[in-house]
Amino acid sequence: MCPQPPAHPAALRGAPIHWAGMERILLVRPDNLGDVLMIGPTLRALRSAAPGARLELLTSPSGAAAVPLLDSLDACLAESVPWQDVSGGSVTPESLHRLVARLAARSYQAAVVFTSFSQSPWPAAYACALAEIPVRAGASREFGGALLTHWIDDLPDEAHQVDRAAELLKRLGVPVPERALRVKIPRQAELDAQAIAGPRPYAMLLPGASCASRRWPPRRFAELAGRLGSAGLRVLVAGTAREHDLVRQVCAGAGPAGVDLAGAVDLATLAALLRGAEIAVTNNSGGMHLADAVGVPLLALFAGTERESEYRPRSAHSQVLRRPTPCAPCRAFDCPLGHHECLDITAARVADVALALRARSTA
Repeated sequence: MCPQPPAHPAALRGAPIHWAGMERILLVRPDNLGDVLMIGPTLRALRSAAPGARLELLTSPSGAAAVPLLDSLDACLAESVPWQDVSGGSVTPESLHRLVARLAARSYQAAVVFTSFSQSPWPAAYACALAEIPVRAGASREFGGALLTHWIDDLPDEAHQVDRAAELLKRLGVPVPERALRVKIPRQAELDAQAIAGPRPYAMLLPGASCASRRWPPRRFAELAGRLGSAGLRVLVAGTAREHDLVRQVCAGAGPAGVDLAGAVDLATLAALLRGAEIAVTNNSGGMHLADAVGVPLLALFAGTERESEYRPRSAHSQVLRRPTPCAPCRAFDCPLGHHECLDITAARVADVALALRARSTA
C-alpha cells in the first residue's frame, strides 16, 4: 500500500455531529448506478444512527434508478449537476440557482458528499453552503476553504468505494461494521423474473458498460453465449434500450438458447433475474455491482481503466478476470493506446472460468 501524505494543516474536523437528533439529511452522490449501490452499506448505518431523520439522496438520473432498491432512503433528487458533466456542455447561472433553491427549500440539517478519490466534493459543498445547510461533510486532499464544515483529508486513495464511503461516515461518528451490498427486490419483480426465466437453468450476460474502454468485445461475448448455450444453459442477455444492437449481436451467438432482454426489464426485475441465474458475466459496470449485491456467482471482466481494489465485486461467489497491463489504470473512456490489451481475453478462457465458478458455487 502506498504511503499517504500527511494531514493538511487546514483540514477541518468539525464539532461532533449529533445524528440522532436530526430530521432531514442530504446525501450527495451524483454518479452512476453502481456508485449509488456502493454507498448502500453506509446508508444503512446512517439510518440506524439517525432513525428519526429523512435521508434524501442527490444523484444523477442514472443513479436514481438504484434508489427503489435501497431501503434506507426516503427520497431522491435526480439532477444532472454540472461538476459531473463529462460531455463538455454549457452551464447556466439559472440552472445552478435552481439547484440551490431546491436544496434550500428542503431545510436540510446536514449534507454528506460522497466521492471517489479523483472527484472533488467542493462544488457540491459550495451548493450546500449557498443552500444554508449548516453541517457539510466530505473527503478531499485538495484545499477548499471552509465550504466543508467537516473536511476529511486522509482517506486512502486505493480503498474500495464501499470502504471509502464507510470510512468517511466513521470519521463523522457513525461506524459501518456491515459492508456487504444488498438490494430489496419487490415480489412483483420476482414473479416477472420467473415468467421470463422459465424452469431451465440460465446464465445472465450483461455486455454493456458506461464507456467503450470497459467493454469486452461484443464478438467475444457472442462466442461466450454460444459456449454457455452448448453447456446446457439458457442465455439471457440484458442491456438498456440504447444497447439494443449490442445485445442482439451477443444474443445471436447463443442461437436458440439466447433470450434478448434489451430494454425489456426494469432494474428490479433485472436484479431478480440475476439472483436466479447460475452464473452471470459482466464488464466493470453498474450491472456488475447489482450482480454483486444479489450474490449470484459472478465473473467480472475487469478493464484496466480502474484499480481492482476500488471497484471489484466482493461477494463470496465472485471472481475477476483481466489481463495486467503497464498502462493501467488509465481512467480513460476509450483505450488511449488503441489496443485494449487489458481485455484481450479469449471467449474459451472466459467460458472455462465461468463454468468452473458455476460448478463451485452449486456444489
